[in-house]
Amino acid sequence: MSTRPRPQETAMPAAYSRRQFLSTALATWATVQIVPGRVLGAEGQTPPGSQLNLAGVGVGGVAFGQLASCEKAGFNITALCDVDDAYAKKAFDKWPQARRYRDFREMLQAEGNRIDAVHVGTPDHTHALVTVAALRRKKHVCCVKPLTRTIGDSRLVLAAARQAGVATQVTAQPNTSEVACRTCELIWAGAIGAVREVHVWSNRPLWPQGMQRPPGADPIPAGFDWKLWLGPAPDRPFKDQWPAGHYALEQLKGTSQKEPRHKSVYHPWNFRGWWDFGTGALGDMGCHYFNTPFRALKLAHPSRIQASSTKLLAETAPLASIVTYDFPERADQPPVRMIWYDGGLKPPALAEFEGQPLPEGGALYIGDEGKMLGATVLPAARAAKFADLPKTLPRRGDTWAEWYAACRGGEAAGCHFDWAGPLTETVLLGNIAIRTGQRLDWDAAQMKFTNSAAANALVVEPYQNGWSLDTV
Repeated sequence: MSTRPRPQETAMPAAYSRRQFLSTALATWATVQIVPGRVLGAEGQTPPGSQLNLAGVGVGGVAFGQLASCEKAGFNITALCDVDDAYAKKAFDKWPQARRYRDFREMLQAEGNRIDAVHVGTPDHTHALVTVAALRRKKHVCCVKPLTRTIGDSRLVLAAARQAGVATQVTAQPNTSEVACRTCELIWAGAIGAVREVHVWSNRPLWPQGMQRPPGADPIPAGFDWKLWLGPAPDRPFKDQWPAGHYALEQLKGTSQKEPRHKSVYHPWNFRGWWDFGTGALGDMGCHYFNTPFRALKLAHPSRIQASSTKLLAETAPLASIVTYDFPERADQPPVRMIWYDGGLKPPALAEFEGQPLPEGGALYIGDEGKMLGATVLPAARAAKFADLPKTLPRRGDTWAEWYAACRGGEAAGCHFDWAGPLTETVLLGNIAIRTGQRLDWDAAQMKFTNSAAANALVVEPYQNGWSLDTV
């Protein structure tokens, strides 16, 4: 770990004013969405032949494998930052040459021009802080999904990315893979006629949800900075692990996870079920599963969202939920309804499957003249008519190689921030519908719900503990 003193935390407003925020965010969103190549990565690109030095922030969880993939794509791992020495040890051991830090602000200040890009692998509630700090220093950024924890943060991250003019990527399931591209080609060719309904489901959560906050406090492990991990979230005592037999862990026994990956209350891994830190099953997997439907059906913003779920507690996502999104008519496509299922819930089984269950996760498109499960057209007779449909879209499908190429001035990555913004907002809109239990009408241009003050209070949430996006 770096021995340099940490920057002094000065007093600052808990959050930017709502008026200031809305002025910035709405002006940003009014910008034409088809942006020039220089905004997506042509400016600030690394000169040909030089190395791309990559720093990782939050390196002990999913980021460990992703950083290895980045290295394989061509990046040089030169700096690593994590608030937990023990959890990050495997990354520290794999890249011993990388300089080590605990505070991302210290890392960005110390590294300066020695790094070209930043991978953000922290919990959801700190994505925006790290990402904006890196963008303001003109670093290329790859952020694990979802891009942000709130819609307000998503708008500000997008504004910062456009101003920075660097290459960006979100780690959603690629919409440029063979299956994703074939799905688009078939739908655009009319293989199942006009698509009016899409069912999307996931076997998540594979971590505790639907629990109460445990009382008391536990000793903070040595080498772990709990306050820095909390960041802008409301303060609370540290709790280490759920006791054996606790319902927070028992609920996982009926899932494909079998046993919990971690018994932790908050860190590591189990932050996802807490609204203060994560975005639940929908936030974790929605960006994955919505990415191809968004491309294939040319979706942007839903106009109406409604949800139902198992019992909802104030601090945690429910055990299972169903969220229904209504998207308006687009230029060449009719209105479409997209329905999300999680917690073991799925759409009705297909007659074409002859009694076989649906997979644990997937996307089912319902058209006027057929159905598609992923890129498989149903029924078989309908599929045969399109078996020789030419492949017209370039297949890329490697999240890290896409981003690496974009950093070098090539084509924008498949889930660059301009694309990931509406994708992220859609999953977050679903979470707001879950939390309020209301049918919501959404005005994306004004960034507000037209029928719910309670829902609007969750669009922009204040930062705590002296943190602010204005000052990172």
